[in-house]
Amino acid sequence: MIAKGGKSVYGASVGILMLDARFPRIPGDMGNALTWPFPVHYRIVRDASPDLVVRHKAEGMLDAFIDAARDLVRDGVDGITTNCGFLSLFQDELARAVPVPVVTSSLMQVEMVNRFLPVGKRAGVLTISASTLTQDHLTRARVPDGTPIGTTEGGQEFTRAILDNELTLDVEKARVDNVEAAMAMKEAHPELGALVLECTNMCPYAADIQAATGLPVYSIVSLVSWFQAGLAPPRY
Repeated sequence: MIAKGGKSVYGASVGILMLDARFPRIPGDMGNALTWPFPVHYRIVRDASPDLVVRHKAEGMLDAFIDAARDLVRDGVDGITTNCGFLSLFQDELARAVPVPVVTSSLMQVEMVNRFLPVGKRAGVLTISASTLTQDHLTRARVPDGTPIGTTEGGQEFTRAILDNELTLDVEKARVDNVEAAMAMKEAHPELGALVLECTNMCPYAADIQAATGLPVYSIVSLVSWFQAGLAPPRY
């Protein structure tokens, strides 16, 4: 066998552009490396705080994300993703800037999930911040018009702790926020056939949401696992 070179890092096909944050990232969170059953390669985009990206459309940060994505490609990754669903705003620009596949947001699953569902059912989006999730975010991710939107805003823990970048997180309260928001969506939208979690920090609660609602739940973990399967298919 003749081994071939050309990369700085081997064995990590997925490169993840990370927000510059300090809140706890528990197992299941995209930013906790223990979440993944395969190696990933992280790159922090300095000054891209949760508040700036979610509440202020990542204003002024596009060039920094492009530079970080290019660094990941130079390191040797085969595909790029991000750890915030609101970065769908940068999907087209990042895809043009690098020579590898790019999937910026969990929201990009909504259109696909709809194709799986029975007639008369559709997917809904659960977001950390419905008040700042704009039509532009949804359009860039090709989320169909009229998609139901639910949120953890107004809960006791989750949205505040993450977006205010707090050093502690009451995990059980955050779990309750996510489950209650999902149940409220189900009650308000009888046509709901599945949930797509916009926020990458919601992934630790996906099983709880599924158990409570009885609906399929898709997240950035499900999307990136599918992405990885194409970048590095298992050999049998």
